Amino acid sequence: MRKLAGLMVGLAWAGVCQVRTGPQLATFHSATDDSEQPYALYVPGSFNQGKRYPLVISLHAEDSNHRLNLRRLFGLINRAGQADREDMRYFPEVPDTEMVVAAPLARGTMGYQGVAGRDVYDVLADVERRLPIDPDRVYLTGISMGGAGALWLAFSRPDVWAAVAPVCPAALPPGAAELAPNALNLPIRIFQGDQDPIVPVESVRALHRRLVDLGVPADYVEYPGVRHNAWDVAYRNGGVLEWLSKMRRQRRPARVRMVTQSYREAAAYWVRIDSLTPGIEASIDATQEEPAAFAVRTRNLDGFTITLDQAPASLVTVTIDDTRLRVKPAGSLSFTKQAGWRAGRAAPAGKRSGLEGPIAEAVAGRHIYVYGTHGANADEVEARRKAAEAAANWSTPRSKLSLSLRVKADSDVTEADLDSSDLVLFGTADTNSLIARFAPSLPLALSRGAADYGLLYVFPAGKHLALISSGLPWWTGADTPVPEGGDAFAPPQMRLLATLGDWVLFKGSLSNVVSEGRFDRNWKVPADAARAIAASGTVTIH
Repeated sequence: MRKLAGLMVGLAWAGVCQVRTGPQLATFHSATDDSEQPYALYVPGSFNQGKRYPLVISLHAEDSNHRLNLRRLFGLINRAGQADREDMRYFPEVPDTEMVVAAPLARGTMGYQGVAGRDVYDVLADVERRLPIDPDRVYLTGISMGGAGALWLAFSRPDVWAAVAPVCPAALPPGAAELAPNALNLPIRIFQGDQDPIVPVESVRALHRRLVDLGVPADYVEYPGVRHNAWDVAYRNGGVLEWLSKMRRQRRPARVRMVTQSYREAAAYWVRIDSLTPGIEASIDATQEEPAAFAVRTRNLDGFTITLDQAPASLVTVTIDDTRLRVKPAGSLSFTKQAGWRAGRAAPAGKRSGLEGPIAEAVAGRHIYVYGTHGANADEVEARRKAAEAAANWSTPRSKLSLSLRVKADSDVTEADLDSSDLVLFGTADTNSLIARFAPSLPLALSRGAADYGLLYVFPAGKHLALISSGLPWWTGADTPVPEGGDAFAPPQMRLLATLGDWVLFKGSLSNVVSEGRFDRNWKVPADAARAIAASGTVTIH
């Protein structure tokens, strides 16, 4: 056994000694589509396994890639005649720095929400598995689309990052601006050219002013005469890297402020929201005034938990809104609102983390597109298969994404699929056996005779979400204007879905919506919406 242990130690050390330094390509396994996804990685030339290194996650711009992004971060500008989309077959020499850098491909040009956002965190986890990273010195930067993505990731999970440096950030993706108050303890420095023809300088100035007004530690650097290539100046001579390297994450700030409409973005630092109504903005502002005294202000939430750095010896005083409570000390303290605030854990019974909607959440991670095979001849089944494939194909002639989503017939979906994946189900209980399987618990059903209507809604199906598309598919009449609010960089299918709530009933196309909205906490249709749906005569409400 001693010899075996010695051999294992020797093999581990050999693996350590083989760490490659300099710029290189790496891959991680994505559970979204069971693929190996690439990212560019830089390891310092003086790498030492016994040392913990800062890590910079760098997000590329639209119509760019991970290779080019790594070059830009190190201040290497394009050579004359070199196109941004050129797939460089090698990395040039880059200035040495004592920071690890990782630049995700994140599928290509599709923004940094949903699947692409998951890729960023998968890259972070992969680098942390490979190399000794200091968790208090993990930084985020990005260019244009990547700058907007950096802000989204920073606002939604502020306690992950030590500092953020967006460069000429494009328009923020849906939901990001509302989360800006969450960056109260996160240093942000924005870089922008005043002659940028793509990202208007006025919009970036306004973003900076809003952050400052919110009390966020935000700086703004504006370059006179510079157009959309502000990265050429910002990244020159390691300027951004130098600023980032001075920052360390605040593990336990005295004050934590959170705004959210979702359980997905409901925890940061030492505060967690336990109960809210998805789709309605909730907020908490918590301050630790003394080791055993907290002041908390809340809005539109019914439960939260605060974690103590260490349990004090005396009773803990927590003032929540206008209620003052004294509770026994513990590692964490939970409170629930039931005819007033009291100690206790609020446990959501209906919508909860991972099962809350809206529609776009069903296609934000691992999911399968399922067409029905019942009650149809071979030609009709083939038409259904093609419709499902159209929904699963997120690439466009301009933007070929590194993404391969699965399409299956209802008869081919396995129990393992149901256990691991969200579902996009096409048809009705008459045509799709999976919809028939879930029918007893489904809240809505499109009538057989509703030929001119489309019904799309999300609902829990076991441990995962099912997105049910009955009648006309949601992209019918796609030449009509897309509703406002979608991410400009998202694939057309995702951009459209991101503008919707939990359900939508339409006639002809989404330009003619009969009813849309969010289910209540218990996945029920609100009474006023139920009346509008019933009046259409096309949908049965269970």
